[in-house]
Amino acid sequence: MRSSISSNFIVLVVTLLLSIYFFADSKSFKAEGFKNGMVVTASAHATKVGVDILKNGGNAIDAAVAVGFALAVTYPSAGNIGGGGFLVLHTADGQSTTIDFRETAPMLAHRDMYLDDKGNFLPELSQEGVTSAGVPGSVAGLIYALEKFGTMHLADVIQPAIDLAENGFPLEKRLANLINNYANDFKKYESSARIFVKDNNGFQEGDIFIQTDLANTLKKIRDYGRAGFYEDEIAELIVKQAQTMGGFITLKDLKSYQPVERKPVTGTYRSHKIISMGPPSAGGIALIQLLNILENYQLDKEEWGSASYYHKLIEAMKFVYADRSKHLGDSDFYPVPLNWLLSKEYAAEIFHRIKETAIPSEEIQPGNPFELKESDETTHYSIYDSYGNSVSVTTTINSTFGSRLVVDGAGFLLNNEMDDFSSKPGVPNQFGLTGSEANAIEPGKRMLSSMTPVIVLKDDKPFLIAGSPGGSTIITVVLQTLLNCIDFKMNIDEAVDKQRIHHQWLPDLVDYEEFDYNPNVKTELERKGHKFGKKTKLGRVEGILIDNNYKLIHGATDPRGFGLALGF
Repeated sequence: MRSSISSNFIVLVVTLLLSIYFFADSKSFKAEGFKNGMVVTASAHATKVGVDILKNGGNAIDAAVAVGFALAVTYPSAGNIGGGGFLVLHTADGQSTTIDFRETAPMLAHRDMYLDDKGNFLPELSQEGVTSAGVPGSVAGLIYALEKFGTMHLADVIQPAIDLAENGFPLEKRLANLINNYANDFKKYESSARIFVKDNNGFQEGDIFIQTDLANTLKKIRDYGRAGFYEDEIAELIVKQAQTMGGFITLKDLKSYQPVERKPVTGTYRSHKIISMGPPSAGGIALIQLLNILENYQLDKEEWGSASYYHKLIEAMKFVYADRSKHLGDSDFYPVPLNWLLSKEYAAEIFHRIKETAIPSEEIQPGNPFELKESDETTHYSIYDSYGNSVSVTTTINSTFGSRLVVDGAGFLLNNEMDDFSSKPGVPNQFGLTGSEANAIEPGKRMLSSMTPVIVLKDDKPFLIAGSPGGSTIITVVLQTLLNCIDFKMNIDEAVDKQRIHHQWLPDLVDYEEFDYNPNVKTELERKGHKFGKKTKLGRVEGILIDNNYKLIHGATDPRGFGLALGF
């Protein structure tokens, strides 16, 4: 009897070990894989809302719209109805599209609106308060997505957000602390202080956070659709505040706002298809341009994390961000040289210019196509449904809590996206990004963004859905996540967890996270001529990896944040 048990036990152990080896060899093994769908967001409350929509028969777009409205309640530092964003969609029948619901400059805007009479840039006007706000696009964009690609009614997908605002939700410690950290900014505005300032010790973990005005605004949207936000009472509250405080948004701006469905930018990297957002986002173009350059290298698994690996990334980043500074803006207003920037030929030219030592940024200038800032407090969410639809959404109000100004009586924060324009071409914005005439302020124009929602196909099937907040660092954070999955065969948790670096051409500094495995990497990079900036946290990726061999869906939320990946 004992011998039989021992034999069975040995067989069981061997079988288990072989299974682990077999799955691990597929490079996407993870015990918590799911069969029916996955939602990954920066807020546990919003993730659960999205999963409930999928469980009730909704598709990925239904869930994305529900999540978008829920984040406006439970993730107020970046989730919004007072800002904008980008949505990338790949449908189960193989079609790809994007929805641009980026904010626009009000019709009263002009290129010198943030300059004094001597031509000096006044950042306080573009970075805080009502003067910094662009015309919000989130509500229009989410409703457009739902009506064209969803299967559920607006009333059903927005109700969870209404319930969270009306009944409240318990604050996590990090969110309570974040709100408290900005108390002095909120105190500048009575409408903001009423919601985001609490006397004595401030907000505490477990406090029930109720937002009655926001709930009422969401009900208006539920009952009247986009008109419930862009017309009548809510629109009048926005405009009243703008007029009272010297802002620029008018009723005509709000009523005339329209999201734009655009063809995605696409590229290939080692037999994978990359689908991302085109202008007015710089993210998709820059990501594909970086991948095109790096495809010329053979990135061996053993090279990850080495000085040689980071050197290749840093040098490629310099060239791409130099091009970003000159050539990228709203393509409805400026002739972006899209085909040239995305070409393998131009990437090969850059590859051949990269040396074994660092090229100083002052020696790198934007390329010439005739020769052949960005949002720090953003949030991203990724969704995959049982039908095979993939959705990648990045949304923002720019700085943490945007303009810090709550629309009085409506309960939501306005963005401060006007700072993402080149208020004075050549002068850096709050994130150190410089721009040119391509991104100068014009009425009705969309400001340039670094948001990089991406969907990656392998063998024409969804393989990876990802994106991140992080302002100018978004592009490089998403890049390294993709490289981790594609070149280094990491599962999604490993790919999201690993440390990252960032370079954006100007300033000529490498921002970095702690080098885990080799303390000499930083020293070796300095010997190659690289200069280091700040040690910091880079990005908060929300990612999904689909193992089509075993029909398993794996999700990961970045440990740098406090979100939730949940499937069923």
